[in-house]
Amino acid sequence: MSSPTLLLLDEPSMGLAPILVEEIFSIIEEINSRGTSILLVEQNANMALQIAHRAYVLETGRVVLSGLAREVAENPQVKAAYLGEA
Repeated sequence: MSSPTLLLLDEPSMGLAPILVEEIFSIIEEINSRGTSILLVEQNANMALQIAHRAYVLETGRVVLSGLAREVAENPQVKAAYLGEA
């Protein structure tokens, strides 16, 4: 338990003030940089894609898109549906 190889996180930013969300994501990045893999389920797609290596977009329980996080973030459909860009 003291040295996990994988950490599963489900909506760690839910209900938090924006300043705390930034702190949480900073801590997640730090944990990952120390060698722990992280599976993050997060509705704050913008923040999640900024720190993720890979991304999976789910719609009604099915994976509809996957790839490197930077590529998923640049996808026009993802921008429109999840990142508030037209």
